[in-house]
Amino acid sequence: MSGAGFSAAEGAPSAAELDWRPKSQLPDTVRNSLPAFCSGGYLPSGAGENATGVFGDENADGDDVPLQASGLNARYEMDNELYLQGDVRLRQGNFQVTGSEARYSQSNGQVSIQGPLVSRGDGFLLTGEQAEYSVDSGRFDINTATFLLHGPEMRGSAGSLSRVGADTVNIRDGMLTTCGPQQNDWAIVASDIKLDQAEGVGTAKHVRLEVLDVPVFYWPYASFPIDDRRKTGFLYPQFGSSSAGSGAFFAAPYYLNLAPHYDATITPQYIHGRGLFNEVEGRYLSPWGETSLQVGYIDNDSTYIDENPGEDGQRWALDASTQANLGAGWRGYGDFSVVSDEDYLSDLNRSLEINQATHLQRRGGVRYQDTNQYFDLYLNDYQTVSERIADVNKPYAQLPDAIYAGTAEAGWLEAGLESQYTWFYRDNNSLTGLDKANGQRLRARPELALPMRALWGFSRPSVSLDYTRYELDDYSAGDGQFDRTVPVVEWDNGLYFDRQSSLFDVPYNQTLEPRLYYAWADAEADQNYIPAFDTALQTFRFEQLFRPDRFVGGDRVGDANQLTVALTSRFNDLVTGAERARFSIGQVQYFDDRNVTLFGEGGGNRSRSPLAGEVVLNPLKNLQVRSSGLWDPDTGDTEEGRSQLVFHTEDYRYLASIGHTYSKGELEQSDIAAVIPATDRVSLIGRWVYDSDLDRTVGSLAGIEYNNCCWSVQVVHQNYLTDDQELDSRVLFQIQLKGLGGSGGSSTSISEAIYGFDERERRRFGTP
Repeated sequence: MSGAGFSAAEGAPSAAELDWRPKSQLPDTVRNSLPAFCSGGYLPSGAGENATGVFGDENADGDDVPLQASGLNARYEMDNELYLQGDVRLRQGNFQVTGSEARYSQSNGQVSIQGPLVSRGDGFLLTGEQAEYSVDSGRFDINTATFLLHGPEMRGSAGSLSRVGADTVNIRDGMLTTCGPQQNDWAIVASDIKLDQAEGVGTAKHVRLEVLDVPVFYWPYASFPIDDRRKTGFLYPQFGSSSAGSGAFFAAPYYLNLAPHYDATITPQYIHGRGLFNEVEGRYLSPWGETSLQVGYIDNDSTYIDENPGEDGQRWALDASTQANLGAGWRGYGDFSVVSDEDYLSDLNRSLEINQATHLQRRGGVRYQDTNQYFDLYLNDYQTVSERIADVNKPYAQLPDAIYAGTAEAGWLEAGLESQYTWFYRDNNSLTGLDKANGQRLRARPELALPMRALWGFSRPSVSLDYTRYELDDYSAGDGQFDRTVPVVEWDNGLYFDRQSSLFDVPYNQTLEPRLYYAWADAEADQNYIPAFDTALQTFRFEQLFRPDRFVGGDRVGDANQLTVALTSRFNDLVTGAERARFSIGQVQYFDDRNVTLFGEGGGNRSRSPLAGEVVLNPLKNLQVRSSGLWDPDTGDTEEGRSQLVFHTEDYRYLASIGHTYSKGELEQSDIAAVIPATDRVSLIGRWVYDSDLDRTVGSLAGIEYNNCCWSVQVVHQNYLTDDQELDSRVLFQIQLKGLGGSGGSSTSISEAIYGFDERERRRFGTP
C-alpha cells in the first residue's frame, strides 16, 4: 500500500479534508493555539450528543435498541427489505452514520450503506465508500475508509476497517500520520492493525515508516498505546556523535510496563570505538511515594583500555533516589550515586540523572515540617570522583546530621531555636594537624525577639546566644572537648513610603524603603583551633548586608559591630500589579575590626564595606534585566558584577539572553545566546561564552532547527571546556515526529544552555 491517503469515493473528500481548514478560516481558539509554521488545522470535533464514532459503546449489541433510519426516499421491497435513498441517516444507540443509499434486511439484521458515507463521533471522524452494519451484533465493516482522530490530530486511511466488537477495530492496509491532508511527509503503514480500546493497545503487522512515500524502516510486528496507558515496546531510537568522549552512538530503548505501579526501560547502545553499552532504569510507585533506580554498564570499553593501559575496560554507574510521604508532616527521602571512574560521566552518561561533578552525594533521611517547626535527620556522604582532588580537600561525611528549628509566640515576644547535631567523618590516614580531626559538633542558637509591624514600617530587635560544643577525635591542638558561646544582638528596622504617578499613561506606584540593620556579636577573635568541617566565607552581595555572620557553616561565628544602611525603591504597575522595576543599594559601616578568620580569610580593618547594589527591570512581561555588583568607594574599583538580560516572545519562538560576570582578579566572562526564527519554519540556535582573562572561547553552541506542522529536526554543534581546559566538540541530532516522539538528544543540551528553550520545546506543536 502506498503511504498516500485516498478519498472515500471518487471525488469525495477524506475525513481529514472534511474538517481541515486554512488558518484564516479556523475559530479563534484553534487558530491562536497553532504554531506559526502550521498553515492550517482541524475544526473542533463536532460529535452529536452521546456519539462515540467507530468504537461505539459497551452496549453495542443492538437486540434491545431500535434502529432509527431516515432518507429522502424510502420503500419496502421483497423479503422485508427497506430501501432508503438520498441523505440517508442511520442511528442505533450511540452508533450513527450518513450515506447516499441504504438497504436494510429485516430477515438477517444487515444494513448495506453506500457512500460517500460519514460517521462522526466524539473526537473521531470516519468516511468510506461502502459499509455493512449488523443491527444484532453491532459489527461494522467499511471499505476504502479514511479516518481522523481530532485529539492527537492524526489522520489515516484503510483498505477496509471493521468494528468486530464494542472495543475492537481491525484495519487492513492501513496508514496513519499527523501531517495535514495531501502532505505525507511521513506515515506509518501496516498490512494489519488491531485497535483494542479495552486494553488501550494497538498491534500491527508488517509495519513501515515511510518518508515522502519511501519506506525507510521496517518492523515485522509492533505494538503501541492508543490512550494514556503505558505499553511495553520499543521507544524511538536515539543517535548522535562527539569528536571525543562517547563518539557516535545508536540507542534502541525498550520499555517494560511490568505492572501499574512499577516499570523499567532497557537501553542497549552501540558506541563507535567503545562497544556495546547498556543502561537500565526502573521505577516503583507505592502509596507513600516513588523510587527509581538507574544503572549503566559496559563490559569492555576498548577506547578506555587504550587510554588507560592496565584497566580491564569494565565501567559502570548507579543512581538511586526515593521520595516518600509518610503522613502527618513526615517525609522520607534518599539519593545515592556512584561511578566506576572519574571519566564515566563525560564519556558514557546519557540518561542517568547524574550531573558531571567532582563529588557525588549519597544522602538519606526523614524530615518533618509544620507551620512552626522543622526537623531533619539524615546521613550524608560523598564519592569524590576526580582523582586530582587531594585528601585534605575531600568533604566530610555527616553520620548523622540532625537539624531542628522552631518558633513560638509569647505575647508580644517571639521565641525561636535553631539547632544542629553532626558527627563528621572522613578517612584521615594520610592527614595531619587539624585536618586529621573527626568528631561531633552540637550547635544551638536560641533567640528572643520583639517584632513590631505597621503599614508604614517595621522594627525587630532580637537577642540570641550562639552555643557550640565539640567532642573531637584525632585532635592535635589540645583537648578535643571544648565549647564556644557567642552572644548576638540584632535590630532590623524599615520604613515604607509610596506615591502614585503615571508614565506613558500607565499608572504606577513608587515606593521608597529605607532600612537600618544593626548587628553585634562578641565572638572570640582566634577560632582557628577549630577544624573547618563545613564552613566557608559567604560571598558578599546585597542580601548579605542583613546577616550578622559573614561565615556559612558552624565552625566560625564572626565578630560584629556594624550598621547597614540600605535603600530600596520599587515601581509597581497599578493595572497589572506587576513589579516593573526595583533599585536597591546599601553599605555596611564597621565600628570595629573583624578579627575572626577562616585560616586567614574573612577578617578586615576597613571602616566600611563596598557599596552593594541590585537592579531588576521588567519593562515588558517577557523581558527582564537583572544586574548586581559591588563597588569600592575607597579605590573606585568594581569588585564584582553580574548582569543578565533575558527575553522571550509570548509563544517562546524568539529567545535571547545576554550575560556578563566579573570578579576582580578571578573571572570575567561574557555570554550571549539566542533562538531566532529565520522563517516561519527555520530557526537559528546559538550560544557563545567568552572568557576575557583567558582570551578564548570556553563554550559555544550553533545549530539549525526546521519545523513544519507534523515533524521537526534539530542539528547542533557544541563546544565545551573539559577538565583539562581543552575544547571538546560534538554534533547532536534530534528528529521529532508529531504524535510519535523523537530520536536523538539535542534539545536537552540546548535547554541547559539557553534560558526558556525547555518551555519552547513543550510548546513545539501548539500552545499546551
